[in-house]
Amino acid sequence: MATGRLGVEETLGALNAALGPGGPVWFKETRSRHLRARDFLAPRRALQARFGDGQVPERVFHAVSDLQGPGVAPVLRCAPTPAGLALQLQRSAVFERVLGAVEAYAAPAAPATPGPRVLLHCPALRAAPCALRLSQLRVILVADHLARALHAHGVSVRLVPAVRDPHMSTFLQQLCVDWPATSERAETESLRSRALAELSPAGDRGALSPGVLGSVCLKDLLEERGHAAGYDPNLDNCLVTEDLLSGLAELRAALLHWPEAVAPHASADSCMVVHVVSCEEEFQQQKLDLLWWKLDVQAPLIQKHLVCGSVKVAGAPGTLTAPEYYELRHVQVCKASALKHSRDLTEDPAWTETFRVLSVATIKFEMLSTAPQSQLVLALADSSISTKGTKSGTFVMYNCARLATLFEGYKHSMEQGLYPSFPPVSSLDFSLLHDEGEWLLLFNSILPFPAVLSQAAALDGTAAGLHIAARTEMVCKSLVKLSMDFSSYYNRVHILGEPRPHLFGQMFARLQLLRAVREVLHTGLAMLGLPPLSHI
Repeated sequence: MATGRLGVEETLGALNAALGPGGPVWFKETRSRHLRARDFLAPRRALQARFGDGQVPERVFHAVSDLQGPGVAPVLRCAPTPAGLALQLQRSAVFERVLGAVEAYAAPAAPATPGPRVLLHCPALRAAPCALRLSQLRVILVADHLARALHAHGVSVRLVPAVRDPHMSTFLQQLCVDWPATSERAETESLRSRALAELSPAGDRGALSPGVLGSVCLKDLLEERGHAAGYDPNLDNCLVTEDLLSGLAELRAALLHWPEAVAPHASADSCMVVHVVSCEEEFQQQKLDLLWWKLDVQAPLIQKHLVCGSVKVAGAPGTLTAPEYYELRHVQVCKASALKHSRDLTEDPAWTETFRVLSVATIKFEMLSTAPQSQLVLALADSSISTKGTKSGTFVMYNCARLATLFEGYKHSMEQGLYPSFPPVSSLDFSLLHDEGEWLLLFNSILPFPAVLSQAAALDGTAAGLHIAARTEMVCKSLVKLSMDFSSYYNRVHILGEPRPHLFGQMFARLQLLRAVREVLHTGLAMLGLPPLSHI
Protein backbone atom coordinates (compact mmCIF):
# COMPACT_ATOMS: atom_id res chain seq x y z
CA MET A 1 0.00 0.00 0.00
CA ALA A 2 1.26 3.53 -0.81
CA THR A 3 2.36 5.61 2.14
CA GLY A 4 2.60 9.34 2.86
CA ARG A 5 -0.05 11.84 3.79
CA LEU A 6 -2.51 12.75 1.06
CA GLY A 7 -3.30 16.42 0.56
CA VAL A 8 -5.91 18.49 -1.24
CA GLU A 9 -3.37 21.14 -2.29
CA GLU A 10 -0.97 18.49 -3.58
CA THR A 11 -3.73 16.88 -5.63
CA LEU A 12 -4.89 20.21 -7.05
CA GLY A 13 -1.32 21.11 -7.93
CA ALA A 14 -0.83 17.86 -9.84
CA LEU A 15 -4.18 18.26 -11.64
CA ASN A 16 -3.35 21.78 -12.78
CA ALA A 17 0.13 20.67 -13.89
CA ALA A 18 -1.47 17.94 -16.01
CA LEU A 19 -3.28 20.63 -18.02
CA GLY A 20 -0.01 22.20 -19.07
CA PRO A 21 1.19 25.83 -18.75
CA GLY A 22 -1.31 28.35 -17.41
CA GLY A 23 -3.09 29.38 -14.24
CA PRO A 24 -5.02 27.07 -11.91
CA VAL A 25 -8.27 25.67 -13.26
CA TRP A 26 -9.31 22.76 -11.03
CA PHE A 27 -11.17 23.21 -7.77
CA LYS A 28 -12.31 20.86 -5.02
CA GLU A 29 -16.03 20.21 -4.64
CA THR A 30 -17.53 20.61 -1.16
CA ARG A 31 -21.32 20.36 -1.60
CA SER A 32 -22.90 16.97 -1.08
CA ARG A 33 -25.01 17.12 -4.27
CA HIS A 34 -21.88 17.61 -6.36
CA LEU A 35 -19.83 15.06 -4.44
CA ARG A 36 -22.29 12.36 -5.45
CA ALA A 37 -20.78 12.48 -8.94
CA ARG A 38 -17.35 14.10 -8.67
CA ASP A 39 -14.65 15.25 -6.28
CA PHE A 40 -12.82 17.82 -8.44
CA LEU A 41 -13.97 19.89 -11.40
CA ALA A 42 -12.25 21.85 -14.18
CA PRO A 43 -15.08 24.19 -15.32
CA ARG A 44 -16.02 24.17 -18.99
CA ARG A 45 -15.45 27.92 -19.51
CA ALA A 46 -11.98 27.73 -17.97
CA LEU A 47 -11.12 24.83 -20.29
CA GLN A 48 -12.41 26.80 -23.30
CA ALA A 49 -10.16 29.70 -22.33
CA ARG A 50 -7.22 27.34 -21.93
CA PHE A 51 -7.65 25.20 -25.06
CA GLY A 52 -9.47 27.55 -27.42
CA ASP A 53 -12.14 25.25 -28.83
CA GLY A 54 -12.70 23.66 -25.43
CA GLN A 55 -11.53 20.27 -26.65
CA VAL A 56 -9.29 18.80 -23.97
CA PRO A 57 -6.30 17.08 -25.63
CA GLU A 58 -6.07 13.32 -25.24
CA ARG A 59 -2.71 13.70 -23.51
CA VAL A 60 -4.42 15.60 -20.69
CA PHE A 61 -6.88 12.74 -20.10
CA HIS A 62 -3.96 10.31 -19.90
CA ALA A 63 -1.97 12.59 -17.58
CA VAL A 64 -4.94 13.06 -15.23
CA SER A 65 -5.89 9.37 -15.23
CA ASP A 66 -2.29 8.39 -14.39
CA LEU A 67 -1.89 11.15 -11.81
CA GLN A 68 0.81 10.35 -9.24
CA GLY A 69 3.15 12.12 -6.87
CA PRO A 70 3.74 12.86 -3.18
CA GLY A 71 0.44 13.61 -1.46
CA VAL A 72 -1.61 13.07 -4.63
CA ALA A 73 -4.84 11.13 -4.13
CA PRO A 74 -5.45 8.14 -6.46
CA VAL A 75 -7.78 8.82 -9.38
CA LEU A 76 -10.67 6.53 -10.33
CA ARG A 77 -12.02 8.26 -13.44
CA CYS A 78 -11.94 11.53 -15.35
CA ALA A 79 -14.68 12.32 -17.85
CA PRO A 80 -16.10 15.33 -19.74
CA THR A 81 -19.51 16.54 -18.51
CA PRO A 82 -21.69 19.59 -19.33
CA ALA A 83 -20.15 21.34 -16.30
CA GLY A 84 -16.59 20.59 -17.37
CA LEU A 85 -13.99 17.95 -16.74
CA ALA A 86 -15.14 15.90 -13.72
CA LEU A 87 -12.79 13.76 -11.66
CA GLN A 88 -13.61 11.18 -9.04
CA LEU A 89 -11.09 9.65 -6.67
CA GLN A 90 -10.68 6.00 -5.72
CA ARG A 91 -12.63 6.57 -2.56
CA SER A 92 -12.03 3.25 -0.83
CA ALA A 93 -8.28 3.71 -1.41
CA VAL A 94 -8.45 7.26 0.00
CA PHE A 95 -10.38 5.98 3.05
CA GLU A 96 -7.70 3.33 3.55
CA ARG A 97 -4.81 5.77 3.25
CA VAL A 98 -6.32 8.38 5.56
CA LEU A 99 -7.94 6.15 8.19
CA GLY A 100 -4.85 3.95 8.33
CA ALA A 101 -2.81 6.94 9.53
CA VAL A 102 -5.27 9.01 11.55
CA GLU A 103 -2.64 10.79 13.66
CA ALA A 104 -1.00 12.23 10.54
CA TYR A 105 -4.20 14.07 9.64
CA ALA A 106 -4.65 15.60 13.08
CA ALA A 107 -1.33 17.47 12.85
CA PRO A 108 -0.20 20.48 10.79
CA ALA A 109 1.65 19.97 7.53
CA ALA A 110 5.40 20.33 8.07
CA PRO A 111 6.79 23.58 6.60
CA ALA A 112 9.37 23.25 3.84
CA THR A 113 11.76 25.52 5.76
CA PRO A 114 11.65 26.69 9.38
CA GLY A 115 10.10 30.14 9.71
CA PRO A 116 11.49 33.03 11.73
CA ARG A 117 11.12 33.28 15.46
CA VAL A 118 7.99 35.19 16.44
CA LEU A 119 7.61 37.57 19.35
CA LEU A 120 3.87 38.03 20.00
CA HIS A 121 3.07 41.25 21.81
CA CYS A 122 -0.43 41.78 23.21
CA PRO A 123 -0.64 45.24 24.88
CA ALA A 124 -4.24 44.59 26.04
CA LEU A 125 -2.84 42.33 28.77
CA ARG A 126 -1.52 45.40 30.59
CA ALA A 127 -5.10 46.52 31.27
CA ALA A 128 -6.96 45.83 34.51
CA PRO A 129 -9.32 42.84 34.04
CA CYS A 130 -12.26 44.67 35.58
CA ALA A 131 -12.03 47.33 32.85
CA LEU A 132 -11.13 45.01 29.95
CA ARG A 133 -13.15 45.95 26.87
CA LEU A 134 -14.63 43.36 24.53
CA SER A 135 -12.29 44.49 21.75
CA GLN A 136 -9.34 43.87 24.09
CA LEU A 137 -10.72 40.44 25.01
CA ARG A 138 -10.89 39.61 21.30
CA VAL A 139 -7.25 40.64 20.86
CA ILE A 140 -6.16 38.43 23.77
CA LEU A 141 -8.02 35.39 22.41
CA VAL A 142 -6.59 35.94 18.91
CA ALA A 143 -3.05 36.20 20.31
CA ASP A 144 -3.47 33.06 22.45
CA HIS A 145 -4.87 31.03 19.54
CA LEU A 146 -2.18 32.27 17.17
CA ALA A 147 0.52 31.32 19.68
CA ARG A 148 -0.87 27.79 19.98
CA ALA A 149 -1.08 27.42 16.19
CA LEU A 150 2.50 28.64 15.74
CA HIS A 151 3.80 26.30 18.48
CA ALA A 152 2.03 23.35 16.86
CA HIS A 153 3.69 24.30 13.59
CA GLY A 154 7.14 24.17 15.16
CA VAL A 155 7.69 27.93 15.32
CA SER A 156 9.66 29.34 18.26
CA VAL A 157 7.35 31.84 19.97
CA ARG A 158 7.73 34.20 22.93
CA LEU A 159 4.78 35.99 24.52
CA VAL A 160 4.88 39.55 25.87
CA PRO A 161 3.94 41.05 28.24
CA ALA A 162 4.20 38.66 31.14
CA VAL A 163 1.13 39.35 33.26
CA ARG A 164 1.86 40.99 36.62
CA ASP A 165 -1.71 41.53 37.86
CA PRO A 166 -2.81 38.36 39.75
CA HIS A 167 -6.45 39.17 38.98
CA MET A 168 -5.66 39.18 35.27
CA SER A 169 -3.84 35.84 35.63
CA THR A 170 -6.91 34.36 37.33
CA PHE A 171 -9.20 35.68 34.60
CA LEU A 172 -6.95 34.27 31.87
CA GLN A 173 -6.95 30.85 33.54
CA GLN A 174 -10.73 31.02 33.69
CA LEU A 175 -10.74 31.67 29.93
CA CYS A 176 -8.30 28.82 29.20
CA VAL A 177 -5.69 31.33 27.98
CA ASP A 178 -2.11 30.15 28.40
CA TRP A 179 0.05 33.23 28.98
CA PRO A 180 3.19 33.75 31.12
CA ALA A 181 3.03 35.65 34.40
CA THR A 182 5.64 37.46 36.47
CA SER A 183 5.90 39.63 39.56
CA GLU A 184 8.87 41.67 38.34
CA ARG A 185 9.22 44.74 36.15
CA ALA A 186 11.78 44.83 33.35
CA GLU A 187 14.94 46.92 33.88
CA THR A 188 14.50 50.28 32.13
CA GLU A 189 17.64 52.24 33.04
CA SER A 190 19.42 52.06 29.66
CA LEU A 191 16.29 53.00 27.73
CA ARG A 192 15.51 55.72 30.27
CA SER A 193 18.91 57.35 29.79
CA ARG A 194 18.50 57.35 26.03
CA ALA A 195 14.95 58.69 26.28
CA LEU A 196 16.06 61.56 28.51
CA ALA A 197 18.68 62.49 25.92
CA GLU A 198 16.00 62.57 23.19
CA LEU A 199 13.37 64.56 25.09
CA SER A 200 12.06 67.67 23.38
CA PRO A 201 12.86 70.93 25.23
CA ALA A 202 10.25 71.85 27.80
CA GLY A 203 9.90 75.06 29.69
CA ASP A 204 8.95 73.56 33.01
CA ARG A 205 9.75 69.88 33.67
CA GLY A 206 8.22 70.20 37.13
CA ALA A 207 4.78 70.68 35.58
CA LEU A 208 4.78 67.12 34.21
CA SER A 209 2.51 64.55 35.82
CA PRO A 210 4.09 61.85 38.02
CA GLY A 211 5.57 59.06 35.90
CA VAL A 212 5.84 61.26 32.78
CA LEU A 213 9.39 61.98 31.58
CA GLY A 214 8.58 64.22 28.65
CA SER A 215 7.96 64.12 24.92
CA VAL A 216 10.10 62.61 22.12
CA CYS A 217 9.79 63.83 18.54
CA LEU A 218 9.15 61.03 16.04
CA LYS A 219 8.88 63.08 12.84
CA ASP A 220 12.41 62.32 11.62
CA LEU A 221 11.89 58.57 12.02
CA LEU A 222 8.45 58.80 10.42
CA GLU A 223 10.00 60.47 7.37
CA GLU A 224 12.82 57.92 7.24
CA ARG A 225 10.81 54.70 7.35
CA GLY A 226 7.28 55.29 8.56
CA HIS A 227 5.47 56.71 5.52
CA ALA A 228 6.47 53.91 3.16
CA ALA A 229 5.51 51.24 5.69
CA GLY A 230 2.06 52.68 6.25
CA TYR A 231 2.42 54.42 9.60
CA ASP A 232 -0.11 57.14 10.39
CA PRO A 233 1.17 60.46 8.96
CA ASN A 234 -0.18 62.28 12.05
CA LEU A 235 2.42 60.67 14.29
CA ASP A 236 4.65 63.43 15.56
CA ASN A 237 5.42 63.25 19.26
CA CYS A 238 5.34 60.46 21.82
CA LEU A 239 4.74 61.17 25.48
CA VAL A 240 7.30 59.02 27.31
CA THR A 241 6.18 57.56 30.62
CA GLU A 242 7.73 55.10 33.04
CA ASP A 243 5.06 52.53 32.12
CA LEU A 244 5.81 52.97 28.41
CA LEU A 245 9.53 52.43 29.00
CA SER A 246 8.78 49.38 31.14
CA GLY A 247 6.76 47.81 28.32
CA LEU A 248 9.46 48.66 25.80
CA ALA A 249 12.16 47.21 28.07
CA GLU A 250 10.22 43.95 28.39
CA LEU A 251 9.93 43.67 24.62
CA ARG A 252 13.65 44.35 24.26
CA ALA A 253 14.61 41.78 26.92
CA ALA A 254 12.38 39.09 25.38
CA LEU A 255 13.91 39.71 21.97
CA LEU A 256 17.56 39.75 23.07
CA HIS A 257 17.42 36.93 25.63
CA TRP A 258 15.77 34.17 23.64
CA PRO A 259 16.36 30.73 25.21
CA GLU A 260 19.65 29.43 23.77
CA ALA A 261 18.32 25.89 23.44
CA VAL A 262 15.48 27.13 21.23
CA ALA A 263 17.36 29.54 18.99
CA PRO A 264 21.16 29.30 19.38
CA HIS A 265 23.14 32.24 17.98
CA ALA A 266 19.94 33.99 16.89
CA SER A 267 20.02 37.74 16.27
CA ALA A 268 17.25 40.30 16.66
CA ASP A 269 16.96 40.52 12.87
CA SER A 270 15.98 36.84 12.63
CA CYS A 271 12.85 37.52 14.69
CA MET A 272 9.52 38.95 13.62
CA VAL A 273 7.70 41.04 16.20
CA VAL A 274 3.92 40.90 15.81
CA HIS A 275 1.91 43.43 17.81
CA VAL A 276 -1.64 42.08 18.19
CA VAL A 277 -3.77 45.15 18.85
CA SER A 278 -7.33 46.41 18.57
CA CYS A 279 -8.10 49.14 16.08
CA GLU A 280 -8.49 51.54 19.04
CA GLU A 281 -4.96 50.76 20.27
CA GLU A 282 -3.15 50.83 16.94
CA PHE A 283 -2.18 54.52 16.90
CA GLN A 284 -0.50 54.26 20.31
CA GLN A 285 1.27 51.06 19.26
CA GLN A 286 2.65 52.78 16.16
CA LYS A 287 4.21 55.37 18.46
CA LEU A 288 5.79 52.59 20.51
CA ASP A 289 7.25 51.00 17.35
CA LEU A 290 8.94 54.22 16.28
CA LEU A 291 10.11 54.96 19.82
CA TRP A 292 11.73 51.51 20.00
CA TRP A 293 13.64 52.18 16.79
CA LYS A 294 14.68 55.62 18.08
CA LEU A 295 15.94 54.48 21.49
CA ASP A 296 17.41 51.06 20.71
CA VAL A 297 20.00 50.28 18.01
CA GLN A 298 19.13 46.59 18.46
CA ALA A 299 15.44 47.09 17.71
CA PRO A 300 14.09 44.47 15.26
CA LEU A 301 13.93 45.26 11.57
CA ILE A 302 10.54 43.54 11.20
CA GLN A 303 7.66 44.86 13.29
CA LYS A 304 4.17 43.98 12.11
CA HIS A 305 0.71 44.92 13.35
CA LEU A 306 -2.12 42.40 13.44
CA VAL A 307 -5.03 44.81 13.91
CA CYS A 308 -8.30 43.30 15.13
CA GLY A 309 -11.59 44.91 14.19
CA SER A 310 -13.96 46.47 16.69
CA VAL A 311 -16.51 44.48 18.69
CA LYS A 312 -20.11 45.69 18.71
CA VAL A 313 -22.98 44.33 20.78
CA ALA A 314 -26.19 44.03 18.77
CA GLY A 315 -29.00 46.10 20.28
CA ALA A 316 -27.00 47.35 23.24
CA PRO A 317 -24.38 50.02 23.97
CA GLY A 318 -20.78 48.81 23.93
CA THR A 319 -20.23 49.20 27.65
CA LEU A 320 -20.11 45.51 28.56
CA THR A 321 -16.76 44.54 30.07
CA ALA A 322 -15.04 41.21 29.44
CA PRO A 323 -15.77 39.81 32.94
CA GLU A 324 -19.42 40.85 32.60
CA TYR A 325 -19.58 39.14 29.22
CA TYR A 326 -18.17 35.92 30.72
CA GLU A 327 -20.67 36.03 33.60
CA LEU A 328 -23.55 36.56 31.17
CA ARG A 329 -22.56 33.54 29.09
CA HIS A 330 -22.00 31.44 32.22
CA VAL A 331 -25.50 32.25 33.51
CA GLN A 332 -26.97 31.36 30.10
CA VAL A 333 -25.08 28.05 29.98
CA CYS A 334 -26.36 27.10 33.45
CA LYS A 335 -29.90 28.10 32.50
CA ALA A 336 -29.81 26.04 29.29
CA SER A 337 -28.50 23.04 31.23
CA ALA A 338 -31.29 23.35 33.81
CA LEU A 339 -33.87 23.33 31.00
CA LYS A 340 -32.27 20.30 29.37
CA HIS A 341 -31.89 18.22 32.55
CA SER A 342 -35.04 19.54 34.29
CA ARG A 343 -33.02 20.49 37.37
CA ASP A 344 -30.49 23.06 38.52
CA LEU A 345 -26.96 21.61 38.42
CA THR A 346 -25.04 24.75 39.34
CA GLU A 347 -24.44 23.50 42.89
CA ASP A 348 -23.22 20.10 41.70
CA PRO A 349 -19.37 20.06 41.83
CA ALA A 350 -19.28 17.46 39.03
CA TRP A 351 -20.73 20.06 36.64
CA THR A 352 -18.74 23.13 37.70
CA GLU A 353 -15.90 22.56 35.25
CA THR A 354 -18.28 21.55 32.46
CA PHE A 355 -20.19 24.83 32.77
CA ARG A 356 -16.95 26.83 32.78
CA VAL A 357 -15.64 25.08 29.66
CA LEU A 358 -18.98 25.51 27.87
CA SER A 359 -19.01 29.22 28.73
CA VAL A 360 -15.45 29.67 27.45
CA ALA A 361 -16.20 27.62 24.30
CA THR A 362 -19.18 29.88 23.57
CA ILE A 363 -17.02 32.98 23.95
CA LYS A 364 -14.08 31.69 21.94
CA PHE A 365 -16.15 30.52 19.00
CA GLU A 366 -17.98 33.85 18.97
CA MET A 367 -14.75 35.83 19.10
CA LEU A 368 -12.64 33.67 16.79
CA SER A 369 -15.04 32.51 14.05
CA THR A 370 -14.76 35.86 12.26
CA ALA A 371 -11.56 36.93 10.50
CA PRO A 372 -9.67 39.04 13.06
CA GLN A 373 -9.39 42.06 10.78
CA SER A 374 -13.20 42.29 10.39
CA GLN A 375 -15.66 43.97 12.72
CA LEU A 376 -17.42 41.53 15.06
CA VAL A 377 -21.06 41.89 16.08
CA LEU A 378 -22.13 39.92 19.15
CA ALA A 379 -25.68 38.73 19.77
CA LEU A 380 -26.21 38.26 23.49
CA ALA A 381 -29.48 36.30 23.32
CA ASP A 382 -29.80 32.91 25.02
CA SER A 383 -29.99 31.22 21.60
CA SER A 384 -26.23 31.82 21.19
CA ILE A 385 -25.48 28.97 23.61
CA SER A 386 -27.99 26.38 22.37
CA THR A 387 -26.73 22.93 21.38
CA LYS A 388 -29.14 23.19 18.44
CA GLY A 389 -27.46 26.32 17.09
CA THR A 390 -25.06 24.87 14.55
CA LYS A 391 -22.65 27.85 14.60
CA SER A 392 -21.98 27.89 18.33
CA GLY A 393 -19.15 26.59 20.48
CA THR A 394 -21.77 24.81 22.56
CA PHE A 395 -22.84 22.85 19.47
CA VAL A 396 -19.25 21.77 18.81
CA MET A 397 -18.76 20.68 22.43
CA TYR A 398 -22.10 18.83 22.33
CA ASN A 399 -20.92 16.76 19.38
CA CYS A 400 -17.60 16.17 21.12
CA ALA A 401 -19.58 14.70 24.03
CA ARG A 402 -21.68 12.59 21.63
CA LEU A 403 -18.49 11.04 20.25
CA ALA A 404 -17.29 10.29 23.77
CA THR A 405 -20.64 8.62 24.54
CA LEU A 406 -20.42 6.56 21.35
CA PHE A 407 -16.99 5.14 22.12
CA GLU A 408 -17.88 4.59 25.75
CA GLY A 409 -20.96 2.65 24.55
CA TYR A 410 -18.80 0.48 22.29
CA LYS A 411 -16.33 -0.19 25.12
CA HIS A 412 -19.11 -1.14 27.52
CA SER A 413 -20.72 -3.50 24.99
CA MET A 414 -17.36 -5.08 24.21
CA GLU A 415 -16.75 -5.71 27.92
CA GLN A 416 -20.15 -7.39 28.08
CA GLY A 417 -19.17 -9.65 25.19
CA LEU A 418 -21.61 -8.21 22.66
CA TYR A 419 -18.86 -6.93 20.33
CA PRO A 420 -15.34 -8.25 19.68
CA SER A 421 -12.30 -6.12 20.46
CA PHE A 422 -11.27 -3.61 17.83
CA PRO A 423 -9.32 -5.39 15.05
CA PRO A 424 -6.06 -4.08 13.51
CA VAL A 425 -6.80 -1.09 11.28
CA SER A 426 -4.92 -2.78 8.42
CA SER A 427 -7.56 -5.54 8.40
CA LEU A 428 -10.56 -3.20 8.02
CA ASP A 429 -12.54 -3.15 4.77
CA PHE A 430 -13.12 0.53 3.96
CA SER A 431 -15.04 -0.30 0.79
CA LEU A 432 -17.97 -0.79 3.21
CA LEU A 433 -18.03 3.01 3.71
CA HIS A 434 -20.34 4.02 0.90
CA ASP A 435 -22.74 6.43 2.66
CA GLU A 436 -22.37 9.97 1.26
CA GLY A 437 -22.11 11.35 4.81
CA GLU A 438 -18.99 9.26 5.37
CA TRP A 439 -17.25 10.74 2.34
CA LEU A 440 -18.32 14.25 3.40
CA LEU A 441 -16.62 13.78 6.77
CA LEU A 442 -13.40 12.48 5.27
CA PHE A 443 -13.12 14.67 2.15
CA ASN A 444 -14.33 17.99 3.61
CA SER A 445 -12.96 17.85 7.14
CA ILE A 446 -10.36 15.15 7.86
CA LEU A 447 -8.31 15.23 4.66
CA PRO A 448 -7.96 19.07 4.55
CA PHE A 449 -7.37 19.49 8.31
CA PRO A 450 -3.52 19.65 8.24
CA ALA A 451 -3.79 22.49 5.73
CA VAL A 452 -6.31 24.26 8.01
CA LEU A 453 -3.83 24.14 10.89
CA SER A 454 -1.08 25.46 8.63
CA GLN A 455 -3.27 28.32 7.42
CA ALA A 456 -4.06 29.26 11.01
CA ALA A 457 -0.31 29.60 11.69
CA ALA A 458 0.58 31.42 8.46
CA LEU A 459 2.19 34.85 8.95
CA ASP A 460 3.82 36.51 5.94
CA GLY A 461 6.56 38.67 7.41
CA THR A 462 8.05 39.37 4.00
CA ALA A 463 5.05 41.33 2.71
CA ALA A 464 5.57 45.07 2.39
CA GLY A 465 3.93 47.41 4.84
CA LEU A 466 3.17 47.63 8.52
CA HIS A 467 0.14 45.36 8.69
CA ILE A 468 -0.01 41.60 8.65
CA ALA A 469 -3.02 39.33 8.15
CA ALA A 470 -3.83 36.17 10.08
CA ARG A 471 -6.46 33.50 9.52
CA THR A 472 -7.30 32.66 13.10
CA GLU A 473 -10.91 31.98 12.07
CA MET A 474 -9.94 28.84 10.13
CA VAL A 475 -9.96 26.34 13.00
CA CYS A 476 -13.31 27.46 14.43
CA LYS A 477 -14.97 27.36 11.02
CA SER A 478 -13.50 23.93 10.31
CA LEU A 479 -14.74 22.51 13.63
CA VAL A 480 -18.22 23.94 13.11
CA LYS A 481 -18.41 22.40 9.62
CA LEU A 482 -17.14 19.06 10.93
CA SER A 483 -19.69 19.12 13.76
CA MET A 484 -22.55 19.88 11.36
CA ASP A 485 -21.60 17.02 9.03
CA PHE A 486 -21.04 14.63 11.93
CA SER A 487 -24.33 15.55 13.57
CA SER A 488 -26.25 15.00 10.33
CA TYR A 489 -24.54 11.64 9.79
CA TYR A 490 -24.89 10.49 13.42
CA ASN A 491 -28.60 11.38 13.50
CA ARG A 492 -29.22 9.29 10.38
CA VAL A 493 -26.86 6.29 10.67
CA HIS A 494 -26.89 3.77 13.49
CA ILE A 495 -23.20 3.14 14.22
CA LEU A 496 -23.37 0.44 16.90
CA GLY A 497 -25.61 -2.04 15.16
CA GLU A 498 -26.92 -5.40 16.23
CA PRO A 499 -24.21 -7.76 17.54
CA ARG A 500 -24.14 -9.99 14.47
CA PRO A 501 -20.79 -11.05 12.96
CA HIS A 502 -21.74 -10.14 9.39
CA LEU A 503 -22.35 -6.52 10.50
CA PHE A 504 -19.10 -6.06 12.41
CA GLY A 505 -17.01 -5.18 9.36
CA GLN A 506 -19.03 -2.08 8.52
CA MET A 507 -19.33 -1.12 12.19
CA PHE A 508 -15.56 -1.17 12.70
CA ALA A 509 -14.93 0.78 9.49
CA ARG A 510 -17.39 3.42 10.68
CA LEU A 511 -15.88 3.51 14.16
CA GLN A 512 -12.43 4.07 12.64
CA LEU A 513 -13.83 6.95 10.59
CA LEU A 514 -15.31 8.48 13.74
CA ARG A 515 -12.02 7.94 15.56
CA ALA A 516 -10.50 10.22 12.95
CA VAL A 517 -13.33 12.72 13.48
CA ARG A 518 -12.65 12.63 17.22
CA GLU A 519 -8.88 13.16 16.74
CA VAL A 520 -9.43 16.13 14.45
CA LEU A 521 -12.00 17.59 16.83
CA HIS A 522 -9.75 17.19 19.87
CA THR A 523 -6.76 18.66 18.06
CA GLY A 524 -8.79 21.64 16.89
CA LEU A 525 -10.12 22.25 20.40
CA ALA A 526 -6.57 22.08 21.77
CA MET A 527 -5.61 24.86 19.33
CA LEU A 528 -8.31 26.92 21.09
CA GLY A 529 -7.19 25.90 24.58
CA LEU A 530 -10.40 23.93 25.14
CA PRO A 531 -10.48 20.47 26.73
CA PRO A 532 -12.88 17.94 25.18
CA LEU A 533 -16.02 17.21 27.17
CA SER A 534 -17.49 13.76 27.74
CA HIS A 535 -20.93 14.99 28.81
CA ILE A 536 -23.07 18.12 28.60
